[in-house]
Amino acid sequence: MIKGVSNQALAFILQWKGNSGFMMDPTTANSRWAPQGSHIKNHEIFPGMELSVLSPKAHKSSDCSNLGRSGAPSFPYFRDWKFDFQASLRPKICITTSTSAGLDQILPWMFYHKVMGVTTFFLFVEGNAASPNTSKVLESIPGVKLIYRTTELEEQQAKSRIWNETWLSSFFYKPCNYELFVKQSLNMEMAIVMARDAGMDWILHLDTDELIHPAGAREYSLRQLLLDVPGNVDMVVFPNYESSIERDDIEDPFGEVSMFKKNYDHLPKDTYFGMYKESTRGNPNYFLTYGNGKSAARVQDHLRPNGAHRWHNYMKTPNEVKLEEAAVLHYTYSKFSDLTSRRDRCGCKPTKEDVKRCFMLDFDRSAFIIASTATEEEMRNWYREHVVWGDKDLKLKLLRKSILTRIYSPMAIIQGLRESGVFSSVIQSAPTTLSRDKFLASVDSSNSSRTVASKTMQSRKTIKSRENQATARKVLGLETTAVSHEAAVPPLSPPGLLVEA
Repeated sequence: MIKGVSNQALAFILQWKGNSGFMMDPTTANSRWAPQGSHIKNHEIFPGMELSVLSPKAHKSSDCSNLGRSGAPSFPYFRDWKFDFQASLRPKICITTSTSAGLDQILPWMFYHKVMGVTTFFLFVEGNAASPNTSKVLESIPGVKLIYRTTELEEQQAKSRIWNETWLSSFFYKPCNYELFVKQSLNMEMAIVMARDAGMDWILHLDTDELIHPAGAREYSLRQLLLDVPGNVDMVVFPNYESSIERDDIEDPFGEVSMFKKNYDHLPKDTYFGMYKESTRGNPNYFLTYGNGKSAARVQDHLRPNGAHRWHNYMKTPNEVKLEEAAVLHYTYSKFSDLTSRRDRCGCKPTKEDVKRCFMLDFDRSAFIIASTATEEEMRNWYREHVVWGDKDLKLKLLRKSILTRIYSPMAIIQGLRESGVFSSVIQSAPTTLSRDKFLASVDSSNSSRTVASKTMQSRKTIKSRENQATARKVLGLETTAVSHEAAVPPLSPPGLLVEA
């Protein structure tokens, strides 16, 4: 596996060539987000989207030191990577995400998935991701569409038909993770329309701390994996593996973490339940966070989100398959600073009762209380006990049982991208400044990261008329008949010991 991945990464590097300093889209000759032969006026333009321009510019910009760690020369970013991204090649895959991360996380995540065969990214940005220094780089990358969290976007989403349906209603008007879950669903709803207009075949919703691991495909490629999916399948479920860190000083999870805990769906039941207590190490559940994976949906009429982990259809029950080898790698709590960063995004009280209002999963609740009440030393000790895998004998035992596993492929690919100068070249070729409108939108969006969900809720409360609701339905291009009310799938913990009985 390592040899195969290394050869792929080497091929990627060797296929870089040319002497111009600008970036071109590997998927089209015309570097606008709209597909070749179509015009932007024929596409749905949501508030916050119109500011995003994909035309590359040849300008210098500030660098990010941790993205350019290499003594290798910086190669220009060129369209002819020879990854078979021709306009006629199928399937066309897009990823949508809601993020406030910085370039040090977004660029490795994005370009890794480009290597996997993803051509288009719909990024709903706020916080750091929407800041001028970050957004000007992301704006310059072909195939990337930024949607800023502007007042207009909030008002548009406040008119969504979702607010009048029951499948997401249990998450409405609640703080922290519940607000995020609703926001992600609203963003996914808009991304479906953009994916349809862009001629995409498949859409995934992934966070920027998640990487697709297309094991089991004929080649290490998401495009190849989805190409082999039968035509009658509407949704593909990727069980998630969870990062299992071995040190408390990880700075670059994608480059430093190689050990993962396998999903319940990929283990024999007797192994899973037989080793359950040793695998949890006193934590509330087998995984620290969710255990129900993520999914890819075939872009088709009446598609809708079903929460951040699944998709659904207004007119039918989707035909889904769960993959037996491929997975989504979730790098959760992989940095010690994740404790405080999660704490800072939520204004709940650090009490057992209050955290139940704010977080869906037990470990998130415990981590929030520790991060809010403990000293730095106490937090570090708690982190080592509950997150870091320091017991070598236990690690070896669980590795032999295949509960823990080593996966090096993403690490090798991302390291190859870094050493070839991909990330530094993208940063250097970005425009030095944003236009006035983009600058104002990015500042407004970057300042809204902690208040935007409640503002959206407030906007929703003030928009009640049937006329507005009907307009929103028309804009989203969705039928209002035969509405499916299957409840949204929240982040769920893996099965506990009680399931065995």
